Amino acid sequence: MLKIGVIVGREWSWPPAFIEEVNKRDQGVIAEFAKLGGTRMGADPEYAVIVDRISHEVPYYRSYLKNAVLQGTHVVNNPFMWTADDKFFEASLAIKLGVAHPKTIVLPNKEYVPGIVHNESLRNLAYPVPWQNHVEYLGGFPVVLKDAHGGGWKNVAICNNYDELWRAYNESRMLTMVLQEFIKWDDYVRCMCLGQQDVLVAKYDPSARKYLPHGQNEAMHARIVQDSLTLVRALGYDMNTIEWAIKDGVPYAIDFMNPAPDMDIYSTGSDYHHWCVDKMADMCIDLAKKPRGQQVPYKLA
Repeated sequence: MLKIGVIVGREWSWPPAFIEEVNKRDQGVIAEFAKLGGTRMGADPEYAVIVDRISHEVPYYRSYLKNAVLQGTHVVNNPFMWTADDKFFEASLAIKLGVAHPKTIVLPNKEYVPGIVHNESLRNLAYPVPWQNHVEYLGGFPVVLKDAHGGGWKNVAICNNYDELWRAYNESRMLTMVLQEFIKWDDYVRCMCLGQQDVLVAKYDPSARKYLPHGQNEAMHARIVQDSLTLVRALGYDMNTIEWAIKDGVPYAIDFMNPAPDMDIYSTGSDYHHWCVDKMADMCIDLAKKPRGQQVPYKLA
């Protein structure tokens, strides 16, 4: 019997619904919550597929998952890519792929780990940071300052002048921050992207963080779907959300580093939640029965 393991944190609605959906289909594949208590190197994989929802907050899980990939398990999402991804890389990737993205700058950290001696360890850094040049490149205020490795709208500041920018930067401490052009959008949508083939487009209010009744014209909807697929296929993400700010008829990819996207029924609504349950079950059963290669940074002889 092929097995799908689910690794989760505090979320309660999507994981049991997904497990129930897989198991009731009776397709020779079962799903369960994975139980891990220490992992031996080279251990045979217990699971054909693992759905990872929390390894970004539990480092042991990330180590386990990289070993699982090495042994032949398909991990959703790829822990090697997830470890390497950041918001500056995603900005550069979008431009390479021809997808519209706000102008973005990655900044030196405000603070560093103990042991860093500024005039010895940081000799490659220009000082002071050329703030005026950066703001001019972004088109002036307002600008967005956010954590290059963050998610869930944490450590995000919209800065309207230099005082607000410097205050937010000083509070970032050891986080690596990106400075970004502010897109004054006409419309805003969030897309759930599953299996590198299914995209659900939903109107979204980023201030209230809630989904809304929506409707894009056919051409805009088609472009958002196609650009979303371009991004997730380049990243190799089987589970991701992408946020688009639409201005003057152009969808800008605002945020697409969400490898553990929100599928909770209370934040997404019932229809959206059930779509995620069904499509994730389709994808994971298919991956278990018909494995496909997973992008990895190593090469075996």
